Amino acid sequence: MPVAASAIYFLNLRGDVLINRTYRDDVGGNMVDAFRINIMQTKELGTCPVRQIGGCSFFYMRISNVYIVIVVSSNANVACAFKFVVEAVTLFKSYFGGAFDEDAIRNNFVLIYELLDEIMDFGYPQNLSPEILKLYITQEGVRSPFSSKPSDKPVPNATLQVTGAVGWRREGLVYKKNEVFLDIVESVNLLMSSKGSVLRCDVTGKILMKCFLSGMPDLKLGLNDKIGLEKESQLKSRPSKSGKTIELDDVTFHQCVNLTRFNSEKTVSFVPPDGEFELMKYRITEGVNLPFRVLPTIKELGRTRMEINVKVKSVFGAKMFALGVVIKIPVPKQTAKTSFQVTSGRAKYNAAIDCLVWKIRKFPGQTEPTLSAEVELISTMAEKKSWTKPPIEMEFQVPMFTASGLRVRFLKVWEKSGYNTVEWVRYITKGGSYEIRC
Repeated sequence: MPVAASAIYFLNLRGDVLINRTYRDDVGGNMVDAFRINIMQTKELGTCPVRQIGGCSFFYMRISNVYIVIVVSSNANVACAFKFVVEAVTLFKSYFGGAFDEDAIRNNFVLIYELLDEIMDFGYPQNLSPEILKLYITQEGVRSPFSSKPSDKPVPNATLQVTGAVGWRREGLVYKKNEVFLDIVESVNLLMSSKGSVLRCDVTGKILMKCFLSGMPDLKLGLNDKIGLEKESQLKSRPSKSGKTIELDDVTFHQCVNLTRFNSEKTVSFVPPDGEFELMKYRITEGVNLPFRVLPTIKELGRTRMEINVKVKSVFGAKMFALGVVIKIPVPKQTAKTSFQVTSGRAKYNAAIDCLVWKIRKFPGQTEPTLSAEVELISTMAEKKSWTKPPIEMEFQVPMFTASGLRVRFLKVWEKSGYNTVEWVRYITKGGSYEIRC
């Protein structure tokens, strides 16, 4: 793998070196002068975060009033370098009480040198987890007087964390009531024509978990994804009877997920971190269940009047409902007066955004509320330009509904002490970029 850094410099806005650390001998000590002369003094800092000067590459990022510059002379992993900078800043902030600026660096240069020696070795990033590093680098940083964040106490008896086996969870956790909360949150991105045909549609989702479990539990999550069910039926030598299946695209997991087991068995098994975390993210492009269909009709009556009729149909089940539904219907800038009738909710004209804003607090399933509006326009002597008709936008939240059809088939918790666990599962679908052309 290409290296991430040969040297790293921390500069203030004037270009003075606050701290630097050289990891390899393939770059000279005067590299920072090249950065200062060729980039800082030429006012090209905002053009591109990657520059090549004299056979060396410079990756730089500004955090507060500090520039962090990474220098390499060989082939380097740029994404890894920037990821290292972001994680390192998070680590420094955890030691400094949430602050990272020139004063924090000057007050903690000894601690920063010690951390820089631990988090990178010969140009390759190492462990940057604050929870683990605080186990053996126990020196407390000089905290900002404006920081109200309490200092973190080192955790005893965490050999398993330091060795990296389960670095995201400490041993010895005990809860009176063992609970797991799982939320599937999806955002629907849609572009629909005025006649109701779908032009573009996809769903982005994430699975959020909040775990309050004692000991070192091993969790296993089963979803109704097509590949996982096919693999399970092969292992059990019998056909699957789980109903509708879906195909997940662009899946990314939290580091706690056992990828070896996922590749072989297609099951999501993991030892969870304590508290709240994001287990996985995914995307769906096929078989999307749209929660709403919008049918707009806009008629221009001469140069001074318009008639707008919008019907919104909720496609989800009759026992379900949407909350906080907002439909923004665009009107021309020269709108002078509006009058409208709605069968549900309330509507008003918002001149600041040139839209009729229709709000429905609680939208039941299998219903079709409508809006009818008359718009009076200001007549001008100038030649009339054709109105571009921006798309109608929708915002909503539908509990216990997933546009992708994703469902949790099971969530198993195993721990050697054999305690009972309470699992809570919730589904939420939101409107991302939900647009309907007029």
